[in-house]
Amino acid sequence: MSCRAGCGACCIAPSINSPIPGMPDGKPAGVRCVQLDDQNLCKLFNDPHRPTLCRQFDYDEAVCGESREEALVILTQWEHATA
Repeated sequence: MSCRAGCGACCIAPSINSPIPGMPDGKPAGVRCVQLDDQNLCKLFNDPHRPTLCRQFDYDEAVCGESREEALVILTQWEHATA
């Protein structure tokens, strides 16, 4: 499988400590990234300003599960386990 367009779980559940355009201090866990549009697509997807962490994230069934809802649960659990 590949990344589910419109999922956006990786732009909500994890914290991001590096600056993001519009979020100079990064993003806390559970907070929707300001660069996530209404269709849950990243506005910075091919932009060099996209944070390195975001560029390195790739779909993996163990992380993303079988649905957006499952991805949010898994990523939230991982965030709490590593906080």
